[in-house]
Amino acid sequence: MRNLIRAAAAGAALALALLTAPQATAQESPSSNQQIAGTSVLLSKNGAKDAQTRAIAKADPAAVSATATLCGSGYELEFAQQLPDSRRFGTLFTYTKYSSGSNGVCALFDNNTTGAKHMKLKLCPNKSGVACKVDEGTYSQYAGPLKWEDSNAAYVMCSMVTALMWDANGKAIIDRVESATLCD
Repeated sequence: MRNLIRAAAAGAALALALLTAPQATAQESPSSNQQIAGTSVLLSKNGAKDAQTRAIAKADPAAVSATATLCGSGYELEFAQQLPDSRRFGTLFTYTKYSSGSNGVCALFDNNTTGAKHMKLKLCPNKSGVACKVDEGTYSQYAGPLKWEDSNAAYVMCSMVTALMWDANGKAIIDRVESATLCD
């Protein structure tokens, strides 16, 4: 009888822990409902928290609007970063959407130089056994968009994005690997 009571107590404790533990669901990343001035683009919850993303969106709403349009309906600005630094040879934009049955991440790599550059953008979902999506070539405007969509939000969260840009001599002037979704 004592063993039965112990087993029941352990089972109840396990069930309680599972029911109260945070779950990775679309509800964890709701919209901030914060619209970027001069656009119809919303900041994601993470984007609204990130000072750099807000500053880039405020400084260049036209680029935010254009890149969001390329991602498609329902995507919100998750992250924007000047690359490689304040010299801003390029800007990496990532967008996310979380809705029932359709979660996604979208990445674009904007060329901010005056001429065409050899660029590579790679997006890898947080899912083993799945090939990364890659866009590589010589671009005067941008590489991408690359999108990963899945009904399971966990595959979108913590996706990784790589942005590379080379000068005319083949030297990498941007070589950045980031989480596409401001993952903890």
